[in-house]
Amino acid sequence: MPKTWCVTKYDEKLLEKIKSTYNVSEIMAKLLVSRNIQFNDIYTFLNGTIDDLSDPYEIKDMEKIVKRIDIAIKNHEKVCIYGDYDVDGITSITIMYKFLTKLGLDIMYYLPDRLVEGYGINNKALDEIKANGVSLIITVDCGITAIEEVEYANSIGIDVCITDHHECTQELPNAYAIINPKRKDDDSKCKMLAGVGVAFKCLMAIAKKYNLPKDEYLKYIDIVSIGTISDIVPLVGENRIISKYGLKSMQKTENVGLKELLKIVNYKDIDSLMISFGMAPRINACGRMGNAAAAVKLLLEPDSQKAEKIAFELDELNQERKNVESIIFKQALEIISSKKLENKNSIVLYNSSWHNGVIGIVASRLVNMYCKPVILLTKEHGFIRGSGRCPNGFSLYDALSECKDLLIQFGGHELAAGLTIEEDKIDEFINRFEEVVESRKDTISEQIINIDATIQRKDLNAQLIKDIRALKPYGQSNQVPVFLYKGLKVAAIRTIKDDKHLKLVLKDDKSLIDAVGFSLGSRRDEIRIGDKIDVVGNIELNSYNTPKTIQIIIQDFKKSV
Repeated sequence: MPKTWCVTKYDEKLLEKIKSTYNVSEIMAKLLVSRNIQFNDIYTFLNGTIDDLSDPYEIKDMEKIVKRIDIAIKNHEKVCIYGDYDVDGITSITIMYKFLTKLGLDIMYYLPDRLVEGYGINNKALDEIKANGVSLIITVDCGITAIEEVEYANSIGIDVCITDHHECTQELPNAYAIINPKRKDDDSKCKMLAGVGVAFKCLMAIAKKYNLPKDEYLKYIDIVSIGTISDIVPLVGENRIISKYGLKSMQKTENVGLKELLKIVNYKDIDSLMISFGMAPRINACGRMGNAAAAVKLLLEPDSQKAEKIAFELDELNQERKNVESIIFKQALEIISSKKLENKNSIVLYNSSWHNGVIGIVASRLVNMYCKPVILLTKEHGFIRGSGRCPNGFSLYDALSECKDLLIQFGGHELAAGLTIEEDKIDEFINRFEEVVESRKDTISEQIINIDATIQRKDLNAQLIKDIRALKPYGQSNQVPVFLYKGLKVAAIRTIKDDKHLKLVLKDDKSLIDAVGFSLGSRRDEIRIGDKIDVVGNIELNSYNTPKTIQIIIQDFKKSV
């Protein structure tokens, strides 16, 4: 499907104001505006430090949770950290466990088995936790919809403090404290924090209560950055500061398990790309394929040999996950083709044998292909569980809310959600969901490439590379800059890596520019040597060449008009 190119338009007066006030180049001014960085926030965006993090006590109920933890310390209570099985939940458990253990608390942690228990708190787990002598549960990255489960915990003598970042329903659980910046009555500026970011704020608040030095919580910021980047929250504001300093801290991390995992990931740079494509899949793999406790054990393990063994186990599980994912993806494509589902507004597929831990990833791949909401359903221990993804502009959470009478439970975000449903209601749900998507389809963004700026040969210089690097770390709401370069003459064409990728040499006047289009090898025959083309892509420094040269990473191209 052809993609629409959308070049951002700018207010020239605003650009001049940004350039003169903050002493930045015109391209940098454009990059800041295109990321919706408000004029007064530009300095913090470019130069923000840990000191710019807001007071944790601005978050609703923060005083309550600190007070309850203080009581637990004084009364020598046993505390359970109850988390989620994804990277956000695993990193949240890690920092909360390490920090509270150092304060002298008797801590255990609990991770529900994704394939047996599913997401969130459940009563059977509460009974097990109670049997271990626990009187206080602190949830991390979960709990905001656990109304009945919290009531049950209260009935068996367990206080619950919820720390979460997921969307809230109208009714909140009757918990001792609820730390969730997405509460309607929360006035803090922390709405976009990941679950681990909310947990980190709790650590900051506790440290403030006991007059502990900043190092007592900042030592965990490398772990916090992993969960933040992996959960695809907007990397602006506090998330940007956390990620930026966390990645820097990771270069000299003291966490033994993290050191071993970095060896296996073996990326050239420690950046958000390494987290998203190297580290997160391996940490997630154990939760997807079995029990996520292995990843927590890795990040808590002080012995390097033991940590190395666990890291290799995670790597093997990730490879197994890839194999299972490939099979499910192929089967999903066959169903879509046979039922002509590509012509519908939504795609909902059910196969009782699919692996519940992997269907979310496959749903994401299908969204990228068809640009419409996708939900995959499978059967686990008598329950039908589903995982959904959707394109930008569409709220999957809101759509599922309109189908909630057909669901046992659901939860999640705008772009990703999970659900549980009875088997005999699947067909009715498919029809209802299609109707809901039909009524909301205008909100779905077409396949648009948003372009930050049009550039020319004179712009390919050291300042451009400096500006691009100054925006790191990249992520949601702060994507790698995309540029349009018009009227380039094709000087050479070839495909590489089994014809998968496209390699071009482009000419602008007398200058030659290298360009590579990953996964664009199939478009080799669209152009010939001598053609003039317009190219959209990223600009980077090719460090494999000596001397280093600037190259274009092509996202799309068209013949020049």
